[in-house]
Amino acid sequence: MTYLTTAKRFSQLVSKYFVLWVVIAVVLSFLSPETFVWIGEYVSILLGVVMLGMGLTLTTDDFKRILERPRDVLLAAAAQWLIMPTAAYALVLILSLPAEIGIGLIILGAAPGGTASNVYTYLGKGDVALSVTVTSVTTLAAPIVMPAWVILFAGEQIQVTFAEMFQEIVFIVVIPVILGFTLRRVLDQYAPTAAKAGLTVFPAISVMAIVAIVAAVVGANVENLLTASVIVLFAVVLHNVIGLSAGYGTGYVFGMAADRSRACSFEVGMQNSALAVAIATGFFSPLASLVPALAVVLHQLTGPALASYFSSRDAESIDETTKPAQSVSD
Repeated sequence: MTYLTTAKRFSQLVSKYFVLWVVIAVVLSFLSPETFVWIGEYVSILLGVVMLGMGLTLTTDDFKRILERPRDVLLAAAAQWLIMPTAAYALVLILSLPAEIGIGLIILGAAPGGTASNVYTYLGKGDVALSVTVTSVTTLAAPIVMPAWVILFAGEQIQVTFAEMFQEIVFIVVIPVILGFTLRRVLDQYAPTAAKAGLTVFPAISVMAIVAIVAAVVGANVENLLTASVIVLFAVVLHNVIGLSAGYGTGYVFGMAADRSRACSFEVGMQNSALAVAIATGFFSPLASLVPALAVVLHQLTGPALASYFSSRDAESIDETTKPAQSVSD
């Protein structure tokens, strides 16, 4: 067995049990928060590693798809840009959430699509190419879109400027993605074996980085998490449900094929909650990172659940079409 095969199996094992590692990290962080709090200083770096991994998965074909079918890409991206921030702001007003909690929810709603959406689109038999393309578009637009919504909805409560948030997002998101994309092209041309090895190993590295981020944020917010009211949990869950439902609804209303509607559902409903954690931690109080921290865990539960539901529907459809026709006398 080659080293590459071993690494591939290890990476697949780590990625397959992503939810388990997140749950373990949460439990350990609750039991011994001081063990993980120090990681909080490196959240931006860890997120940069995750974004570098995303860049490695991108090819020129992914961007060509924007030109090949701009309608579906722009519809899904626009739905994510419009629905999630406005839904977050509406929930803040309707539920009368405390200021810091509200800022955290708005930051989450303004965040771009997360890479997990690509994984769950694949597991849910959705259009993976569309998912990857929309994630790329919303991620690259994040330095403009994200601070714009945060300033619009929470400007009176914060001291952060648009320029400061723009710069931070460029450094921890856009630059690593571009570096990863460039590195992939160079390796594909001059060292294809190294490129294959990188694509094999990096999913596991990204999973471990996200798990570390979860552990750090939970460790820093143990008291807040323990005292979090039901209304805060309800807000996070409802925001996620609105996104997943509205995303699928957008695809359905505009006549997308079922697999594209599924991709749209995951893209709209699953934000880059790790990025939201980094922005909330870097510019606001620890309490502001509570909502994104809860979302990191929640998304790894609702994502697989919805993907399983979509897959089961396909399986049921296949079973129905393969059943022998009953006679009239039956």
